Amino acid sequence: MFGIVRPCRHSLPEPLRAAWLAHLCGLCLALRDGHGQLARTATNYDGLVISVLVEAQSAPSRRQAGPCPLRGMRGAQVSDGEGARLAATVSLALASAKVRDHVLDRDGVFARRPVASTARAVVRRWDRQSGRAGDRIGFDTAVLLEAADRQGELERTATAGSPLLALTEPTETATAAATAHTAVLAGRPDNAPALREVGRLFGRLAHLLDAAEDQAEDDANGAWNPLTATGTSRAEAERLCRDATHGIRLALAEVEFTDRTLAHRLLAHETRRAVDRVFVRTDHETHQPHAPERPPAPRDPLTGCAMWALLACSCQLLCCEHEDPWSGERREGFCQRNDCSDACDCCNCCSGCDCSSCDCSDGCDCCSCDC
Repeated sequence: MFGIVRPCRHSLPEPLRAAWLAHLCGLCLALRDGHGQLARTATNYDGLVISVLVEAQSAPSRRQAGPCPLRGMRGAQVSDGEGARLAATVSLALASAKVRDHVLDRDGVFARRPVASTARAVVRRWDRQSGRAGDRIGFDTAVLLEAADRQGELERTATAGSPLLALTEPTETATAAATAHTAVLAGRPDNAPALREVGRLFGRLAHLLDAAEDQAEDDANGAWNPLTATGTSRAEAERLCRDATHGIRLALAEVEFTDRTLAHRLLAHETRRAVDRVFVRTDHETHQPHAPERPPAPRDPLTGCAMWALLACSCQLLCCEHEDPWSGERREGFCQRNDCSDACDCCNCCSGCDCSSCDCSDGCDCCSCDC
């Protein structure tokens, strides 16, 4: 589970949170139904924005889903239709590219031959599956795979002083193609140019935030990071991110929606919160002293893979405290890490805000409570 748009229950009022969860579950189930249980690991928060955009330009499409551990073993109405299938196709293709990068870079456990061999087989299967799924809905996933290949070449040739935005171009191109296709699926072709711009800037933002969030760890491990490789300061990266969020708002104002509420909330407000989360929190935490800890003995690759599969299929990676499959260290589940009930600085006035009367086309910050 990954992505920059991670709304908590305090930042989304209940009707919008229910709709957001419907898209999240719909994406997860579309991956399972179309590509198998393992494909559910490609579920990500940014991918569901594709499903949200299709629905925002047309009409809700829901189906009843069975019990799930993340819903307390309760059923629910989840998103269905071509929006969920496009989101699943894009998520699977991008997850395939991400795994391929880890294998090529020999990151962590992927440096071990049995793990790398298994990962390559998964990548080949996901490439084929995403390609066939894209054909069924008129979306050519080749643009995503070509962008991933171009990304690798750009990273290999980047040096200090290289333009940072040249490195974000493949991500921008891939997300622009996916978001523009939402207009086609929704029967709103006139929306495609503005949505292409939304996707381009969202891709830039996702790339830069990922780089900024991982920079300290990448530098400590000697891993490649675009900010370090190009010598870009964090202040410049933050400026580019905030420019991107502003541009997303301007482009969204040109799109004709049936119901813009959730799409506006995620793309105009949650993106700004993501920038704050990365540059305010991460930069603060970098200067905090940490007590030394003795790490537990790592598991061997076979045991680690078996444990990862168990945790993933039982959803413990998301909703429970667990041991890291390979390192053995204690980890909180994603839902626990993103439950801000004790530390959230959102205010109560957000509870009734649905953004229906908020137009950020002029770049305003709306009200101080982030509604």
